[in-house]
Amino acid sequence: MRRIVLIDDEQRMLDLLSLYLVPYGYDCIKMNSGTDGISYIEQNDVDLIILDVMMPLLNGWETLKKLREFSNTPIIMLTARNDTSDMVKGLKIGADDYISKPFNEEVLIARIEAVLRRTVKEENWNKPLYFRGLTLDPIIYKLDFNGVPISVTPKEFDLLKLFLLNSDKVFTRDHLLATLWEFKAETENRTIDSHIRNLRDKLRKTGFEVDKHLKTIWGIGYRWNKRYE
Repeated sequence: MRRIVLIDDEQRMLDLLSLYLVPYGYDCIKMNSGTDGISYIEQNDVDLIILDVMMPLLNGWETLKKLREFSNTPIIMLTARNDTSDMVKGLKIGADDYISKPFNEEVLIARIEAVLRRTVKEENWNKPLYFRGLTLDPIIYKLDFNGVPISVTPKEFDLLKLFLLNSDKVFTRDHLLATLWEFKAETENRTIDSHIRNLRDKLRKTGFEVDKHLKTIWGIGYRWNKRYE
């Protein structure tokens, strides 16, 4: 289970974040101050830190600086200020991402997963994936089925990789947009559907039983099943 330390002086915000994250399998440790958060992180293994900027005594910027003196744990800054200069400041000091309040639950989860993917050890993230004759190799960007190469676009490759790494998990279209397209304005839900359709067609033509694994969850999104339905 991934452990996330939540640092915010508002108990309501700590409770809200925990309410969002726990159903996704995250273990949430709540800290009401930067000082308490630093003390905990110094003594415990942590996968991610969500750090509020506006806190009394030791604010988010100061807490971030102190954390970076001894820890490379990924940090997402959380603030009510929607100011580009604040975002740049945080990233320069050592933050990995920045989310403004109020935030959408889907966006929050997608950004957390994106940061964790970027910071996971390279040898684990880039190792080949195998599934019922499919081989997906991120190092050489190659996909094949029983040794027969499959030509896919970069987005189709990334979609399949995301599914294989998260079997049996339902992804909403908004989640996929946030994760793979970063919510570009010109991207719409039908773009997701088009990529899924093309990926299905390419896998089906090789003989892989894609329709037994890549499922449409009507009105929600998509799921990759480990087992046949």
